[in-house]
Formats: sequence, structure tokens, C-alpha cells
Amino acid sequence: MRSLLADRLKTVKPSPSMAAKIRVDSLRAAGKKIIDFTIGEPDFPTAAHIVQGGVEAIMRGQNKYTSSNGIPALRQAIAGKLERENQLSFKAEDIVVCAGAKHVIFNAFAATLNEGDEVVIPAPYWVSYPDMVAINGGVPVIATGNSQNALKLSPATLEAAISEKTRWVVLNTPNNPSGAVYNRQEMEALCAVLLRHPDVWLLTDEIYEHFVYGAAKHVSPLNVAPTLASRTLIVNGVSKAYAMTGWRIGYGAGPAPLIKAISTLISQSTSCCSAAGQVAAVVALNGPQDCVKEAADLFFGRRDRMVQILQSIPGIECGVPDGAFYVFPCVDGLMGKTTPQGKVLSSDIDVMMYFLEAANVATIDGTSYGLSPYLRMSFATSIEQIEEGCRAIHDAVRALA
Repeated sequence: MRSLLADRLKTVKPSPSMAAKIRVDSLRAAGKKIIDFTIGEPDFPTAAHIVQGGVEAIMRGQNKYTSSNGIPALRQAIAGKLERENQLSFKAEDIVVCAGAKHVIFNAFAATLNEGDEVVIPAPYWVSYPDMVAINGGVPVIATGNSQNALKLSPATLEAAISEKTRWVVLNTPNNPSGAVYNRQEMEALCAVLLRHPDVWLLTDEIYEHFVYGAAKHVSPLNVAPTLASRTLIVNGVSKAYAMTGWRIGYGAGPAPLIKAISTLISQSTSCCSAAGQVAAVVALNGPQDCVKEAADLFFGRRDRMVQILQSIPGIECGVPDGAFYVFPCVDGLMGKTTPQGKVLSSDIDVMMYFLEAANVATIDGTSYGLSPYLRMSFATSIEQIEEGCRAIHDAVRALA
């Protein structure tokens, strides 16, 4: 019998982060107390003034379809934000609003990739990049980051990964899962490579830009190489900075032909984003920014506490991330250890499952992010949960033989 499903789905895996959420929810439903370090969203609510803006939009009857590329007020607010915060000049017509930053990236690949086109993706990477490339007929080319430089992509590695089939290079700074932030000099060096390849486009995912710590500063590629603007798509949104993950509002800013193509795809798929969500995003971008600064300060303290405890656990090496709200510790020191049940830990997946079963702590394996043996652990949770969960991990490690 002919298969109902398209062959291309064979190359696509379920999102590991979504799978982790399902696993945690299932265990909790069964009555287990799980400390969840898989969280990819702020643990606090959307600021009251933003929620009020969405509520008022609903009460005013702003519940109808909008234009596929987003309401003019929001696209203008995004243009204002890019000018004000990033020193980048975009017209409203160069901006498209999607159902989250993820939707922007998927639509960009759908609009541009032909069968066999290659997309260079630095590892470790956000779990969805390779699968979104594959489902749109492209070939993900993984370029592994430098372990001696916070797992960042080096210019030499980028150069070696580019071929005549390369359509896109993806950069994500601050990085999910590693928390790495490219400084100006590093960004200049990567952009110098791209400038030597005029047919290669750049997708820069900057969704965590407001969460940088200490001396680190967020730098957009277009800040150091403005001539790349004719072939660069900036991806961002309100999900992380404003704790609006469920509102599903992201945006892309780039050359008009690409933005128009993405808008056409939206018109034939989702039609548009939530009207009330778009109004709430206008309030977020144009209103007071105190909530963003408060979130960054909160994450800064949580980062330091999680790193401090993890660095005290034998067999775990944890660097200090400069951005985002994740740590990405190496668990190579636990390889070959034996659990009390007699199982030998041979991969980061084994370690992840051991911590879940023995410590009731949920993490995500680094293999899912293209690099092992690591774990991704989110500090977008309370200090109390961080301390309790890391202590439980410490106890579980001490029980290994």
C-alpha cells in the first residue's frame, strides 16, 4: 500500500526540546516531582502593561485578519526598535511578522531552498535548524565550533564549510545552547569570509540579544559589515525578551524580495499572526523597557549560581556563558561510570536519562544540539530550583562507580 506520508518527513525528527517538555509533563502527571532544566522560556509572566495592551485590543474588536506581513503599526515599531537598539535602518516594507522567530526561519528556507542547496549551521546549534533545512529540500552542513573558544565558529571552519552549493549560513548569537556571544572582532572575521562569497546569504538569529552578561555586548553582523545587508535576514521576536513565548510573534528584517516571498507563503499557510498578539507586541516594543532589564539582571544572578554549583561537581566541566539563559556543561568526565543499577554511561543521552531517573532532574542531551557529550540546562527558573536540582545532580554523580 502506498504510504500516506511524504518521503521528506523521514528526514525530520520531533523537536528534542518539545519532546523533553512532553516527557516532563508526563512524569509530573504520574505524580513525580521533576525539576525542569529544559525550559526554553522565561519563568515569569508577560509584563502587565503588555498584557493590558493585548486585552484592550480584544475589547476594541481587533480580532480580525490582518495583512499577511503584519499590521503597519507593528512593522513600524520593529523598524524603530532596530534603529534605536541596533543602529540598523529598515523600512516597514522590509519587515515581515510571523508566528514566532521559528516561523520566520522556516518560511525563509521554504522560500529560497531548492533541492540539494546547502545551509551551513554551526554546532552546537538550536535543534530545529537542520530539520527545517531538510524538510525544505536543503542539506544541512554542520560546522563544529572551536572547543578552545567557547564553541564559537572560527573563520577557517566557516570557509571550509562553504561550497558552490551553499545558499545560507546561519549565525546565532547569543547562542542556544552554549550561551556564546561573538564579540566585534570575531564577527568581523566571520563577515570577512562571507564577503568573499557573494552568492551566500546570511541568516542571523538574534532572539536572545537582550540577555548578555558582564562585559559581553551583542553585535549584529550588519553592525560590522553593512554591505551584507543586501543578502542578510535578521530574525528576532518578542518571545524571550518580553516573556511572550505563547503570544507567538516573531519578525524578520531583510531585502524586500525575500520579505515579499515570505509574506506570500504566509498568505497561503497561516494567513497572518494573531491580531491582538501583534498589538501587544507594539506595546512591548514601544513601551517602557524596564521589564527587559529586570529579566536580564535576574538571569545574570541565576547563571552565576548554576555555574558555581556545577563547577563543584566532579566529572562535569561547565564554562561561563556570556549570554542567553542556558549552560552547556561537558559531561565527558562521566563517560564510563557505572550507575547503582549497573548501567555504564556511554553517552550524554545516558547521562540525561540517569539524571532524570536518579535525581528527578530534566536536562537535554547535547547530541540533539549537534555536539556531545554535553547537556543543555536552562537557568530560566528560580534560584531555589537551581540549587535543589544541582544538588540532586551532585548526589547522583557521587553515587556513580
